[in-house]
Amino acid sequence: MNVWFIGAGPGAPDLITVRGRTILESADIVIYAGSLVSTEMLGWVRSDAEVHDSSALDLGEVTSIYKSKADQKGVIARLHTGDPAIYGAIQEQIDFCVEHSIPWEIVPGVSSVFASAAAAGRELTLPGVTQTLTIGRIAGRTPVPEGEDLQTISAHGGSLALLLSVSRISEVAEALRTRYGADAPVCVVYRASWPEETVVRGTIDTIAERVAEAGITRQAIILVGKALASASGEYEPSKLYDSSFSHGYRSAK
Repeated sequence: MNVWFIGAGPGAPDLITVRGRTILESADIVIYAGSLVSTEMLGWVRSDAEVHDSSALDLGEVTSIYKSKADQKGVIARLHTGDPAIYGAIQEQIDFCVEHSIPWEIVPGVSSVFASAAAAGRELTLPGVTQTLTIGRIAGRTPVPEGEDLQTISAHGGSLALLLSVSRISEVAEALRTRYGADAPVCVVYRASWPEETVVRGTIDTIAERVAEAGITRQAIILVGKALASASGEYEPSKLYDSSFSHGYRSAK
């Protein structure tokens, strides 16, 4: 069987890609991250398909399914939340497939980072403000490598998106205060694109208290940076649509 690692998107069922849904509908076996993937997507699964919730499975139990079906024809759809390239825990599964000569492929998905930016209603790379977005996390039970602490990865001062960090929002704010300043805008988005989506706005100084008041302790993205607050006139219009700017498809007026 071919194993397809599919990005299921941030939560809303209709944010899975067309390719992802097509493969899911044709799958003989579906393994989905039940703690994070909307079960509404299971409504597209064939009635005769074998379905497994991976939230209670370890790596060996998941890969044993791949191995037991390796000599059969068909499709295994492995549904991961968001885009599996970011904290997707797919590399060890890919390595297993390579070791056992099991065909595999990745279908990208919509990351919760970008669903959060959509919920906040902001572009994260505004000309004249920042052209950089860094995605990271605070060290926790999974440590971060040396040189990837929050102070270091935020040194450029561009837009910052932090996953898996909201439970320690006070530490995050303290770590970023020196580089961004106490008044820097922060937006915390809980379960972006889900029905219970919640957007909390504040500054480095106020965000921890506001997040605590909202009762948010997990499944949230922290967005930080000047792009979150920039209003008309505080950034430069895009050169792409500037009438005085020439490019391969248009001459300057």
